Amino acid sequence: QVQLVESGGGLVQAGESVRLSCVGSGRPLGSFALGWFRQPPGEEREFVAVVGYQGTRTHYTDSVKGRFTISRDDAKNTVYLQMNSLKPEDTAVYYCAVRTRPFAHVGPTTTSAYWYDFWGQGTQVTVSE
Repeated sequence: QVQLVESGGGLVQAGESVRLSCVGSGRPLGSFALGWFRQPPGEEREFVAVVGYQGTRTHYTDSVKGRFTISRDDAKNTVYLQMNSLKPEDTAVYYCAVRTRPFAHVGPTTTSAYWYDFWGQGTQVTVSE
């Protein structure tokens, strides 16, 4: 029902910045919560950030607070992840995801991958020292 495509990944140096984009298609995403997850090499997928409908609320994992910013542009059906001051430990495949229950509340459950219904294919971000 919903297709998500990430872009913007690549090879960057520590301390630099990159912005990931995730464009949705199939239906408008304006009433849905949108999240970003990442999977480092050899590790499990982990929560990064989430933004509620209309950008009313955001939540971040502790390791990225103050460095990453999630935002959305519903006119473009797109969610962004601005990543500043990148560290080698940020190296991972980054995925965007959508929760397709309208007006879902952003809370503790939004950090679980099982809360989301549709996922993008992922984009690789590699941070060199």
